Amino acid sequence: MPQQSGMADTGNGRDEGSLIAEADEETPGAGATNQSDELMIGAATVGVICVGAALIEAALIPGMVIGVAAMLAPKAIPKLGSAVEPMFRGAVRGTYKLGQKARHIMAEAEEQVRDIVAEENASGTTTKQGAQPS
Repeated sequence: MPQQSGMADTGNGRDEGSLIAEADEETPGAGATNQSDELMIGAATVGVICVGAALIEAALIPGMVIGVAAMLAPKAIPKLGSAVEPMFRGAVRGTYKLGQKARHIMAEAEEQVRDIVAEENASGTTTKQGAQPS
C-alpha cells in the first residue's frame, strides 16, 4: 500500500494521523467534570493525609490546615465569589433598609421631643401670665 506524505505507517493498517485524531477527540463537557473530579480526588487525598498525620502528631494539624487552604484557594476562590455575591447583596440591602428604618424612627422621636418642648413652652408662658398680679 502506498504511503501518503506526512503519514507514518504503523504496520497495523492504520496510519498515525488517524491515531492522533482519535486521541485528540474528547467528549463535550468532559473538562468541567474532570476539574470537579480532580478537586474531589485532591480533597480526599488531603483528608486521608490529615487523618494520618493527626494520629501521629496533633501539633501538625494547624500547619496542615494552612497548607490545605493555600492549596485549595486558587480553585475555590472563584467559586466562592459567585456563591458569596447573593449573600453580600442581601446584607447590603438589609443594612440599607435598617438605616432607613432608623432614620424614620429618629425623625419621629425628634418630632415628639419638639412637640413636648413646644407644649411645655406654651404651658410655661400661660402659667407665668396667670401667676402675675394685674
